[in-house]
This record gives sequence, structure tokens and C-alpha cells, in this order.
Amino acid sequence: MQSPTGRPLAPAHHGALPEGVPRRVPGVLSPVLIALACLFAPLGALAGWATYGIGDPARYAAATAPLAADPAVRDAVAEAVTTGIMREVRVSPALHGPVRAFTHDAVRSFTRTEAFRTAWNEANRATHAAVMRAVHGDGEGPVTLDVAPVAERVKRQLVRDRVPYAHRIPVGHSEVTVLSARDLDRLRKGYRVLELTAFWLPSLAAALAVAGVLVAAHRRRALFATGLGTALGGALLGLAVAVGRRLTLTGLPPDVSRAAAAAVYDALTGTLRVVTWLLVVLGVAVALGAWVTGHHGRRRRASAGPAPAPAEEPRRAPV
Repeated sequence: MQSPTGRPLAPAHHGALPEGVPRRVPGVLSPVLIALACLFAPLGALAGWATYGIGDPARYAAATAPLAADPAVRDAVAEAVTTGIMREVRVSPALHGPVRAFTHDAVRSFTRTEAFRTAWNEANRATHAAVMRAVHGDGEGPVTLDVAPVAERVKRQLVRDRVPYAHRIPVGHSEVTVLSARDLDRLRKGYRVLELTAFWLPSLAAALAVAGVLVAAHRRRALFATGLGTALGGALLGLAVAVGRRLTLTGLPPDVSRAAAAAVYDALTGTLRVVTWLLVVLGVAVALGAWVTGHHGRRRRASAGPAPAPAEEPRRAPV
């Protein structure tokens, strides 16, 4: 095919750039845009989980409510309550063992009741509200929680179940430190950054991915790279969640139940783990779709063969 001036025109190709744009521009710009998109996708998932998952009271309560039926959590609660009761009562050394065993069994049976589930949910909602108020506020002190309402409910149930010395459990306005001032300062700075980026990072990642594919000289290859990068980002995010779980359990004090802490960690990060798998599956699907369509297109062009050259018209002999 020739231009009006007689010069042959370059064959059109998919993703062609406007005239005057150097060909090296998409070769540099497209990979940069795609790399940024693949980086922002897992970071946006993390920010969205922290803001709309952990930060939302209803979703937090829904995530922690099933823990009231977890055996490791019930054992940890029963052990903590039993230790508190035995610290407040005075019995002879000969009776200490039997009284503690009986008290532990009674408290363990209490953790199977509806009253315990109600107390558990109330304590979690109160703790979440106290932490979020402190994170959004400007106070410098530690985050504390008054456990008197929950303790009173537990005491009434233990007295009703005839637990020894339960009536002697003191219930006052006791403040329990939920978050130290040092930890609060670090959490406040990090959480505010996550809140600001929870909406913009996923939106920016999607926009960069689309732009990186559109400006690419070979869009199907760019789409393939975008899918692989998204899957890799999701896999790295899942690895970070697993490493964070291991570090959290390793750093626990000796008197804290690792099984109960693992159950709490898994419950709070459940949504984030689902998002990581979605990123992996979506990325693999996009990459596989781009590869299949490209492979099929190449086979179809190869089977069609080159187009036959047009036959030349016979020249008429000059008269």
C-alpha cells in the first residue's frame, strides 16, 4: 500500500502511537506504569482492610464474635478468670489445688453459655471503641478500659453456678491498659496513613494498569505482564501476612496462650487473606487469558499463510 506521494506506508499494528511520538516512549513508560500498578495493588488491599475492615465497628465485631466459641480462646479466658479469682481469695495450701480445679471447671463451663458470648461481644466492642477514639484523638496517655460492667456480669453468673468464693470477687472501676502510650503513637501514625490511602491506592493502581496497557506498543504482552505482576503482588502480601503471624506469636509473653492468640490473629486477618487470594487468582486469569488469545492469534495467522501478491496487468504493446 502506498501513500499519495508514492512512498510505501508502514503496516498498521495494534497499539500504534500517534505520528510524531518516538517509539521508545511506550517502551519505557508502559513498564513503569505497570510496575507501579502492581506495587500499589497489594498496598491498597492492606490499607482497605485496615480502614474498612478493622476500623469498622460492625465488621470488627463480626470478625471477633465467633472467637467466643473457639476452644483455645475459651481455655485462655477460663485460665485468666480462674487466676484472678484465686488471687482475690485466701484458702489454705491444702485446699488451694482442689478449689482452683473446681473453679476452673466452673469458669470453663461458663464460657459455653450465652452470657459469656454476650460479655465477650461487649468487651470487644468497648475495646475497639476505646482504641479508635484514641487513634483519632490527640491524647498522649495509654488506652484504658473499665472492665467493671463485664466483671459484674461474670461474677453474677459464677455466683449463680455456685462457684466457691465467687461472691467475694471484688468488682470495682478497674482500669485495664489496652494500649500503651508508646504503641498508641506508632499505631496512630500508621493508621492515619492507611486511612488516607485506603481509597486512592486501589483506584490509582487500576488507573495505572489501564494506562500502562493502553500506551504499550504490544498491548497483549503488557496485559500479560500486568496479570503476572498482580498475582506476584498478591502472593507477596499473603507471605507478609504469614510472616506477621509468626512474628506476633513468637513475641508473646510466656503467660499468653499462643493458640488463643493465633485464633484472634486469624480471625482479624481473614478478610485480608481472602483479598490476597483474589489478587492471585485475578492476576493469573488475566495473564492466562492474554497468553491464550495471543497464542491462538499467532496460530491463526500462521495457518492463513501470506497473502498472495496481486497479478500484474498485461502491458499493451505500443502502437
